[in-house]
Amino acid sequence: MRRVGLILLALLGLVLAAGLAPLVVGDFSGGDLSGWEPEEFSGRTAYSLVTDNGRQVLMAVSSGTASGLVKKVELELNDRPMLSWSWKIQGTLAKGNGLTKEGDDFAARVYLVFPSFFFWNTRAITYVWANRLPVGRAWPNAFTGKAVMMLAVDSGEAKAGQWVSHRRDVLADYRRLFGEDPPTLGAVALMTDSDNSKGRAKAWYGDIALSPR
Repeated sequence: MRRVGLILLALLGLVLAAGLAPLVVGDFSGGDLSGWEPEEFSGRTAYSLVTDNGRQVLMAVSSGTASGLVKKVELELNDRPMLSWSWKIQGTLAKGNGLTKEGDDFAARVYLVFPSFFFWNTRAITYVWANRLPVGRAWPNAFTGKAVMMLAVDSGEAKAGQWVSHRRDVLADYRRLFGEDPPTLGAVALMTDSDNSKGRAKAWYGDIALSPR
């Protein structure tokens, strides 16, 4: 009977998970920027909704600037651990080098922020289109150290000008990068920046969603 009970509980869990709809954080194709707030670090990157190949997307243009868009999201990753998005870049930054403060610029980034009551315990994962570092490489942010872990999911010029889609298990990534279970997700952000390397970057972002496995 105990085994039957466990099987029924497992099946119930699957049913409940199947009933969870994806949470669309960035509905750019629907022309919806509600909830996205600018966060300026060094000048303002220009973000605007544009049409690309018949669909509406978010375009970002940075000319020696660094600002992002942030949306507050309160979510337990156990419910919706899968992050999906698509992006396209015009090109990487010639002087970009994610391992140094002087080169900490990327044509495209997507952040997941996990705040803490004590701000020094705040953590973040940043998925980036790396300039030269290989796909799969993870490293501490040059400015914040291990509080913010960078993860290259694309790299170089080979796919520049093409739309690339990603689906990441954020729960698994967090456990691997920080060695523990994550707290509640507090925000999703994106940024195109070129302030440190004094370059120019242009990128496009498709819809962003969090969903069950």
